[in-house]
Amino acid sequence: MVKHWRVNREEKYEIVEKWFLKDLEMIDGKEADTVIISYFDMHFHKVYNMEAYSCASKYTFARTLSNLSAVYLKKELKVVNFDDTYLNDDSIWSSSNRDCLVVMRICFYASNLLCLSLCPLS
Repeated sequence: MVKHWRVNREEKYEIVEKWFLKDLEMIDGKEADTVIISYFDMHFHKVYNMEAYSCASKYTFARTLSNLSAVYLKKELKVVNFDDTYLNDDSIWSSSNRDCLVVMRICFYASNLLCLSLCPLS
């Protein structure tokens, strides 16, 4: 875990805590239906509440940990309350540019809601 702060115009980073991947029991995205929430929990011997910079970075982090666990630990990491569409490599949204696709999907839903709100009901 890294602590970030700014002093004048200088960015400062400090490593606050470290964990081993083998000790990670589960990642909980908290709400899979809401793609704008960047909070998640990491379950070790204790539950740590985390906040990513963005929702896209939260999904990137979960994908990376899941892939690292599969490659190096040869086990599947338990990932809950994430939309599987963005976590699996075989999904139709899969590309090397997945984070942009997350944003595109959010924009698509937002534009649909806008169109629906402007349509007359009768």
